[in-house]
Amino acid sequence: MQSLKTADIKAILRELQESMGKNQELLGQLDGAMGDGDLGLTMTKAFSAAAAEAERSEENLPGKLLMRLGAVIAKTAPSTMGTLVATGFLRGGKALDSCTQLGPAELALFFDAFVKGMMERGKSVPGNKTIIDTLYPAALALGAAAAASEPLVTAAGRAYVAARQGLEESTQMKAQYGRAAYYQEASIGRQDGGATVGLLLVEGFYKVILK
Repeated sequence: MQSLKTADIKAILRELQESMGKNQELLGQLDGAMGDGDLGLTMTKAFSAAAAEAERSEENLPGKLLMRLGAVIAKTAPSTMGTLVATGFLRGGKALDSCTQLGPAELALFFDAFVKGMMERGKSVPGNKTIIDTLYPAALALGAAAAASEPLVTAAGRAYVAARQGLEESTQMKAQYGRAAYYQEASIGRQDGGATVGLLLVEGFYKVILK
């Protein structure tokens, strides 16, 4: 696949809906260890609604479709994580403007705006043991791949590897944000639910691009 069009965005949402559903219990367990335990249910509801909206939509511009999906996620999952993910889709979609398809450069632009939007909204930075710790390195990897004129599948693969590494590194961090921050030293060595959601997001894009 050389680029993503609106039909591919819809396929990505179907992939994310399936992935969040399959991992609902895991996300709940991870969140329950240092939070209120509703992350799996929240993400499953959010992406089920977004996938349904994507299927109904007749929008031809990927950016506008992604913005619409962000609005649906915000309405369906008004939790902290739901709001952050919604902000990411809204900011990322807006950054694409009138692009008709997403190659490496456009996908890098989307994820860069996605992460920056989440960081601004959540007032968080890399190193706080959050979703940022998987999405930020993925965005950097996409940017580097685009700058090197690598094909889309290579760029997406690099982003996925970076996100996986980010998840591993975040597990050894001390939580400094949200409910998990109450656990301080006890959070070290525990996998973060939000960081796991970030990995699943990147993986969803990668799986569809690989097809």
